[in-house]
Amino acid sequence: MEQKTPVTRRKFIKTASRNTAGLVTGLSLWGASQSWAGANDRVRVGIVGIRGHGFNSHIKKYPQLKNVEVAALCDVDANLFDERVNYLTTNGYPKPKTYQDIRKLLDRKDIDAISVATPNHWHALAGIWAAQAGKHAHLEKPFSHSIFEGRKLIEAAQTYGAIIHHGTESRSSDSCRAAIRLLREGVIGEVYMAKGLCYKWRNSIGEYPDGPMQEGQVFKFTPEGDAKPPFTEAYLKKVDYDLWQGPAPLRPFNPNRFHYNWHWNFDYGNGDIGNQGIHEMDIARWGLGVEMPTKVMSLGGHFMFNDAQTTPNTQIAVFEFPAETRGGDKKKILQFEVRHWITNNEGDLASSFLNDQATGYMTSDANVIGNLFYGSEGYMVIHSGWFKTFLGKKREPGPSAQATNHADLDHYQRFIDAIRANDPSLLVDRGSVQDGHYSCTLMHLANMSAQLGRSLDWDPQAERVIDDDEANRLLKRNYREPFVIPEKV
Repeated sequence: MEQKTPVTRRKFIKTASRNTAGLVTGLSLWGASQSWAGANDRVRVGIVGIRGHGFNSHIKKYPQLKNVEVAALCDVDANLFDERVNYLTTNGYPKPKTYQDIRKLLDRKDIDAISVATPNHWHALAGIWAAQAGKHAHLEKPFSHSIFEGRKLIEAAQTYGAIIHHGTESRSSDSCRAAIRLLREGVIGEVYMAKGLCYKWRNSIGEYPDGPMQEGQVFKFTPEGDAKPPFTEAYLKKVDYDLWQGPAPLRPFNPNRFHYNWHWNFDYGNGDIGNQGIHEMDIARWGLGVEMPTKVMSLGGHFMFNDAQTTPNTQIAVFEFPAETRGGDKKKILQFEVRHWITNNEGDLASSFLNDQATGYMTSDANVIGNLFYGSEGYMVIHSGWFKTFLGKKREPGPSAQATNHADLDHYQRFIDAIRANDPSLLVDRGSVQDGHYSCTLMHLANMSAQLGRSLDWDPQAERVIDDDEANRLLKRNYREPFVIPEKV
């Protein structure tokens, strides 16, 4: 059997024999990459998805890391290339090559890793293709569009010896990590419940006819700070919309099925519980110290607006986790809530939503986003940039801290460190492929329960809904050729 060699440090030669089984499949598609190992440990990264977070975080942050080069940019929207390339070159960085098709990017032998900020429905396929091509992958949250995809990402990482990283930057916030450490040490006693909050102001997305927009037409329903270009016929000539849809059903172009508003369509996104919400869902599960639930109940709907949105804009989910080693009836509960409009403040999470120049967090007092943990001796509030504790019956202030680091920069650094060391254990509690799957599973189960209108009993070992064929059909999507995630990766 021919052994495929993933991107590693020079020392990989000494340890490669441990990873022989099942490494041949990817060689039929792509060759392996070892370019950086002979170039003073330089890691060459291709950014896939260069609008929004792909530009403002991925493109801007990777070049700040020592001996890391953004060597390629990939996006189905070629209108974006000139501005992104110009940003890199005018700031003194090497000029990257540009690609519309990720498959052509993955053909490059000198690319060591990709960092993916595409719509959700492309995340898992991009990660699996990268692993098969001998490359590593950082995948934005949520890194799967279904529970099936999360399990396949784990299998791909194991089969091809790839580092697959989940883009939940809060796990690298120093204040958040300190908070979780205190929870483990018992600062609020026995933690029995977590509540995740995603109260984020979301306007209606309206409705638009299929097809290009007319010259001079503008988006009437545009989120603040997310101005979109007019998607005229001339603009769309430089867009590969068939490739943009990828695994999803083939549909005509529509402005609401493209930049950003795809979040609110189940073909491409997972609603706000899988957008902003997955960050808080991940922290809630992490703080509770649990993996998979045994029961989920979720209700949600699309309230107030009559528009093209297919995902809930208001949703409540409750997850029950087994007692495990705690004995007796000491189950744990995770509660999650999404609101899209006027809301109250909870946990004082709204009052500190400022533009913090020290950490780079951009927030608004219209939003209430974070986590509450409840224990036998107090409670804790975690925001992306700080945490506070309140102890005893009088809820007196306890330990607290403010974030002092750039969480996303540190998160990317951890990914690069794991590549250089060829050591996925460096991602334990830092967005490992396993943690990504566990947290995304919660979000997917909540959406499944809300769609079906009933509670679900989950078997964590089999990763199946017990005695519910209709629910189990939602564990994976029907893929459009050739954008298919196979049963065996």
